[in-house]
Amino acid sequence: MNEIICPHCKKAFKIDEAGYADILKQVRDHQFEKELKKELDHAAKEKAGAVELAKANHKNVLQAKLAEKDQELAELRAESELELANKLAAKDKTISELKAKNDKADTEKKLSVTEAVKKIEKERDDLASELKLKETEKKLLEKSIKEKHTTELQNKDAIIKYKDDEIARVKDMKQKLSTKMLGETLEQHCEIEFNKLRATAFQQSYFEKDNDSSSGSKGDYIYKETDEADNEIISIMFEMKNESDGTATKKRNEDFLKELDKDRTEKKCEYAVLVSLLEADNELYNSGIVDVSHKYPKMYVVRPQFFIPIITILRNAAMNSLKYKAELAMVRNQNIDITNFEEKMNRFKEGFTRNYDLASRKFKDAIDGIDKTIKELEKTKAALLSSENNLRLANEKTEDLTIKKLTHGNPTMKAKFDALSDGHE
Repeated sequence: MNEIICPHCKKAFKIDEAGYADILKQVRDHQFEKELKKELDHAAKEKAGAVELAKANHKNVLQAKLAEKDQELAELRAESELELANKLAAKDKTISELKAKNDKADTEKKLSVTEAVKKIEKERDDLASELKLKETEKKLLEKSIKEKHTTELQNKDAIIKYKDDEIARVKDMKQKLSTKMLGETLEQHCEIEFNKLRATAFQQSYFEKDNDSSSGSKGDYIYKETDEADNEIISIMFEMKNESDGTATKKRNEDFLKELDKDRTEKKCEYAVLVSLLEADNELYNSGIVDVSHKYPKMYVVRPQFFIPIITILRNAAMNSLKYKAELAMVRNQNIDITNFEEKMNRFKEGFTRNYDLASRKFKDAIDGIDKTIKELEKTKAALLSSENNLRLANEKTEDLTIKKLTHGNPTMKAKFDALSDGHE
């Protein structure tokens, strides 16, 4: 919006861009015509002034020349008629030349004014054409933008409607499923995808649900594969996680990694894979296979579409190291006797060390008990000696006690004892 102040009432009012552009165009056209008229009037005035000035100058020159000629004629009247005729001829020639010069100057003035007018008219026409072209371009641009905007809005509305319908369909489907059914649906999807390729790509593979919950928890599926010599090629613990859109508390993938690592360790699987539909808007998990080995070793998080690819990738990597695993198993078998002997020797050492430690602790406990008993007896002896000394002092105090000492400073008791003494006498 633009604010316009009326030059008459000085009141401010607001108009939109289209109205403002229209007023600006009117003012600009009016100003252009006003300036053009002013230039044309000025050029006409200059032309009239120049013509009048030329006429006045010419008249003055002619008058001066006539005065000179009259003077010359007056002076030459005495001369011969031939000389007068010659001078008159020269005078006529001069007059003709002056007239020719005057006509030429007048013509040049007219040409200059005409050229100036043509130049101004050309500039006016050019400006008018340019303004018209700009207005045409503006209209075309506005029309193009409106058409493009309308098309985009139509496409956007169609996409939004399609997405809304799809979201409504998915929500309706998921509302009919319990949380357990959602999880089982994802597990069934993965199991079906694996079974499609079991007969061709995974003939020697084991892929079953983990039903051992003796440790307090279990994963969803265990994948294992061994060679003909029963050497393990690869083992993977799988966990499948899904949730409904209406779930109040949204879970994160990281919430399940620790438990998955624990299940993998207890079931002695080499790799751990979380197949998850959680955090549907997270670009990290939507980009492909996510390696989380920086938190837990040999662990990955994938979307369901990468379930088969992650098995293939890990399996191919394990096949490359199968030769080294076979050699390692052979070395282990060759050294099993030495290992058993060392284990027995270590168990004997541990047993002997444990019995020695127990005996040493018992002996030390006995010595400590004796020391404590001696200390207690010494305390008892010191207490008895202290008691004997107190009894001696008490006996001495008793022997030193007399009636006189008891009644000293106590006239009442003294009178009682005196009365008793008199009675006995």
